[in-house]
Amino acid sequence: MSDNSKAVFLDHTSLDLGDLDLSPWRETFGDLELHASTTPDQVIERLQGAQVAITNKIMIDAAAFAACPTLKLVLVTATGTNNIDLEAARKHGVVVSNCQGYGTPSVAQHTLMLLLAMATRVLDYQAAIHQGLWQQSKQFCLLDFPIVELEGKTLGLLGHGELGGAVAKLAEAFGMRVLLGQIPGRPARPDRVPLHELLPQIDALTLHCPLNEHTRDMIGAHELSLFKPHAFIVNTARGGLINEQALADALRNGQLGGAATDVLTVEPPVNGNPLLSGDIPRLIITPHSAWGSQEARQRIVTQVNENAQAFYAGAPMRVVG
Repeated sequence: MSDNSKAVFLDHTSLDLGDLDLSPWRETFGDLELHASTTPDQVIERLQGAQVAITNKIMIDAAAFAACPTLKLVLVTATGTNNIDLEAARKHGVVVSNCQGYGTPSVAQHTLMLLLAMATRVLDYQAAIHQGLWQQSKQFCLLDFPIVELEGKTLGLLGHGELGGAVAKLAEAFGMRVLLGQIPGRPARPDRVPLHELLPQIDALTLHCPLNEHTRDMIGAHELSLFKPHAFIVNTARGGLINEQALADALRNGQLGGAATDVLTVEPPVNGNPLLSGDIPRLIITPHSAWGSQEARQRIVTQVNENAQAFYAGAPMRVVG
């Protein structure tokens, strides 16, 4: 416990919808200041006199570190730290800790939900009911959209860490065979199938790997041409792993059975996106919501508190950079 430490959460409503228990933080920090959101020109002012900054997506850059000499700890309420100038943090002796693995059950569940939605054509059937097509049917059921079973199908995974492993376990529970793909830029492994060999074999692909110089656009027009025409692709990892224009073209051309993504290259997509065009068939988009269960967000609260207490005890944990 640190009774005299001031902690400032710069974008509180990016995490808490009013359904989280923040009492552990109130016990750990002597003074907890919550801001719903913070503009770039408010960061320095709000961090004045604070020892701890808590942020989800608000940028803390070199200028902020230089202007806030009391700052000793940055707690990121996410895994990604691209919004923190880690070099500047090191220069000013500021520890940066993130959160890890908090959303595994939520994202794994969301991944399978998207896969199931495509396999069962649930959105097409829902739309058909609203259009009155079932009501006009000459028999008891409506089977206008082909349904496929996951059992016996092959799932390709790109990324087999904690999250990929959880998705593999769920897929196997549905009777799927799982193949692990070789992620570009990583050393070859005998249990990983090179991408150009993997894609023609699988009935579905799910992505669970980071976005970097090796993986950006790793699924482009050429890779999409290697898929079976009925295959599905699901991205709950990062926008940019799939070339969005190439995916839009492939879906329009009937090269895939369907695609679903929880992520886009720019979020929110305020300036549009090729995948937001209304004429793309067999596409499901969710608004980066896979991680956002109440349980996952409460785990973030717990991990942030653990990180703070470990720092105060002189043994920082989940340190990045």
